[in-house]
Formats: sequence, C-alpha cells, structure tokens
Amino acid sequence: MPTHDPAVTRGAALVMNRFDLTRRLVSKLHREEAVVAGIGNTNFDLWAAGRRPQNFYMLGSMGLACPIALGVAIAQPGRRVFGVEGDGSILMQLGCLGTIAAAAPKNLAIVIMDNGVYQITGGQETLTARSTDLVAMARGAGIAKAAWAADEADFERRIERALAEDGPWLIGARIDAGPPAAQTERDPAQIRERFMRGLGVRG
Repeated sequence: MPTHDPAVTRGAALVMNRFDLTRRLVSKLHREEAVVAGIGNTNFDLWAAGRRPQNFYMLGSMGLACPIALGVAIAQPGRRVFGVEGDGSILMQLGCLGTIAAAAPKNLAIVIMDNGVYQITGGQETLTARSTDLVAMARGAGIAKAAWAADEADFERRIERALAEDGPWLIGARIDAGPPAAQTERDPAQIRERFMRGLGVRG
C-alpha cells in the first residue's frame, strides 16, 4: 500500500456508521493504547464501545482532542495514541495538523469522523459538506500518511498499520449522522483521574 492513496477520495469513500467504526478501533487495542475522543458523539460512542482506563472523554472543549493526543504521544513515546475527532471540531483547530506534522510523533494516529454536520448543535452543515477535504488539508500540512478509509475493512487495515508502523497517521472516515450509542458520564475530575491512572502517572 503506498504512503499516499490518491485513488481513495472523500467522494469515493463509503459512508459508514460511527459507533461501528469506534467498536472496530477499540477491538484492535490490546497494549493499553491511549485514546482521546473529542466532544459530543465521538466520545459518547467511545464510552459505549468499552470503558478503558486509557480512554479520555473530552467535555466542552471543541477541537482539543488532537492537541491533547499529541501531548500524550510526546510524553509517552512508548505508548500508541489515537485522537478521535469530528469534522466540526478539527475545523476549529486546523493548526494542530501542522504542529503534528512538525513534531512527527511516530506513535500518534488521528481518526477524523466526518459527517459534514455539527450534529450535537442541530445538524448545521460544516465546510466538509461542501468543498473542504480534511485529508487533503492534513497532507498539505505535512502529514504524509493521511488517507480516507474506503470502507470498514480498509478502516481496520489502516488502524492495524497505525498500531504496527511509524506515524504520524491520519485516517479520514466518512460517517452517517446516527445517534450516539450512549452518553458519557459528565464528571471531568473522574475522567481525568481514571485516565491518569490508566497512563500510569497516578498511583
């Protein structure tokens, strides 16, 4: 598989289910990998897919899942780290793509769940519903291993590669606007403490 996958464009990628993809991601994690999920349905589905102590559920800070995942990856280079973010949130923090490329952490992978809407605020269109291609923007920022997942099997293959090979990686996934599978417990202190214990930085 080439570093770039120009044949898989956003328009050609299959529209998939967010919770199904989240479960597929979690099923691949067997070495205490860290997962930082953005606000709203992204972290609601991560909560429902398996309440691992290495999961961090973002509350109320739109666009910061990827910067936090980058910080974890730099602080713990021996641990694989995934940032899972929605299209609306990453559009608010596009500068982090260039920062990720410049820092070039080998253990970091970003998954962008793109349904073209701000789903939890009423379904308003994001720019990706029109002409914006987040994978193309990531490549332009310098993340060479950025590509759209063509379908569920391709998504799993890319997750496996991100677990086995040097990054940074960015996997774009077109998703539907289905409801979340559950609601994350809204207890920021508990979320923080559980995550810090999961990373081994809190006794």
